Amino acid sequence: MSDAGHGTDTPVRVRVAPSPTGDPHVGTAYQALVNLAFARSRGGVFVLRIEDTDRARSSRASEAAILDALRWLGLDWDEGPYRQSERLDLYRSEVDRLLAAGSAYRCFCTRERLDEMRRENRAEQRFPGYDRRCRSLSSAESERRAAAGEPHTVRLAMPTEGECVMQDLLRGEIRREWELVDDQVILKADGYPTYHLACTVDDHEMGISHVIRGEEWINSLPKHLRLAPSSTSTSCAG
Repeated sequence: MSDAGHGTDTPVRVRVAPSPTGDPHVGTAYQALVNLAFARSRGGVFVLRIEDTDRARSSRASEAAILDALRWLGLDWDEGPYRQSERLDLYRSEVDRLLAAGSAYRCFCTRERLDEMRRENRAEQRFPGYDRRCRSLSSAESERRAAAGEPHTVRLAMPTEGECVMQDLLRGEIRREWELVDDQVILKADGYPTYHLACTVDDHEMGISHVIRGEEWINSLPKHLRLAPSSTSTSCAG
């Protein structure tokens, strides 16, 4: 469990954020139970957010099944459900801000080129992430190619030196070398945000005080800290 950088006097606000891409499963129920219990024990608010930005797999039928399952289990929420598909302008505004600040960049690499890069990385046992080819493009060239309609994604520009220091309420201090963190795609070619962008923006905008989720998300923390507003503490999430 982690503190999202709020002071001790800030009301507790926690969330569960399932993706409506299949049948309800025990993992969603477990996380909902833990978050709800934490909120109730501290007089806080339990928020339900539907992370439905996977256009190929998300469906309203799956969403309805998840909501019915949570209600059947007695895991009622105080706010929501909020749907990320209804908040696209917010995410695109944040991408524009990151591009203007030089904290993100457009990537014009084709799927074929990325597949070839991954094969070469595996063959030569190199870091499996993106090789940052498009990071060296000038702003003028990037703008020109985007204006011409060339397909592209937007990637987060991660530091290449030093380390990320994170504070988790259960594990304490966690360190990751920046050079081992990929330049993650935050906006897909279809204009929809990826999980990393939408999740971080929503947690900030919704005033989430604690993020309680599986430890497999610890490796994503450096990316989320880079996306978080400067006013947010490094006590973000795991």
